Amino acid sequence: MLKIAYDPIYAHPLPEGHRFPMLKYELIPAQLLHEGLIKEENLFSPALLDEEVILWTHDAAYWQQLRDLTLPPREQRRIGFPLSAQLIEREIRIGKGTIDGCHYAFEHGIAFNVAGGTHHAGTNWGEGFCLLNDQAMAANYLLNNKLASSILIIDLDVHQGNGTAQIFKNESRVFTFSMHGANNFPFRKERSDLDIPLIDGITDNEYLELLYDALPKIVNQQKPDFIFYLSGVDVLQSDKLGKLALSREACKQRDQFVFELCIKHKIPVQVSMGGGYSPQIRDIIEAHCNTFRIASQLYF
Repeated sequence: MLKIAYDPIYAHPLPEGHRFPMLKYELIPAQLLHEGLIKEENLFSPALLDEEVILWTHDAAYWQQLRDLTLPPREQRRIGFPLSAQLIEREIRIGKGTIDGCHYAFEHGIAFNVAGGTHHAGTNWGEGFCLLNDQAMAANYLLNNKLASSILIIDLDVHQGNGTAQIFKNESRVFTFSMHGANNFPFRKERSDLDIPLIDGITDNEYLELLYDALPKIVNQQKPDFIFYLSGVDVLQSDKLGKLALSREACKQRDQFVFELCIKHKIPVQVSMGGGYSPQIRDIIEAHCNTFRIASQLYF
């Protein structure tokens, strides 16, 4: 069964005119339910994440400032969301959803989080709409519980996974791969184990050729026993923050390639959705839903 982490708290209220499309977190599961791809039993609501697990990844001082709502205004502006108790609860539920998804992935081959992909959060900072790094926390959870010994994080969001790269820069058991816009946020990039910076306006074939060449080599060399996939759809030509020129079909082919590689090598994969900022919400939803559709076709 395809298990998907989702809770209504994911769609957090934001000030009028805020550029982050929170509505997508309601619309993705609603669309999947509407078309019959999933049923209510596919969805699970994550509990709260234990503080101990958060501290395996994030510095105590930073976490305490988040928890106690004492993060300095400058750091709040860097994150881009007004800090509140509900927002912090949202973040720790998202993190627990990704961890729970790992267990479901071991069982079913794959699992999803409707939110997550908060890859700009480092050990002691948040930025770019990211407070806690869900996939990094889940990777450390797997390592600390001896559930995995070699982990690959595939980050295909248009923005570099700078927080993820920083968190694991000295951790040889986690290989970080980020394929992202060279001239896009974050403007101070960290060093992943492999970065592929992309020129503005890159087209479908150019993008896919780079992915098709790089990813099998990484899998063959690293031999991961677990994969995290960040499937951002801000690579689309329609995206107002992306600067790339991918079609929805190429985005779909990208997802299919990742999943087929996981299936070929029998590696469980947890998927977090990452970014998407097309002006028309339907373009965001359709591209995200394609990721679920492809997974359902290939795995179930």
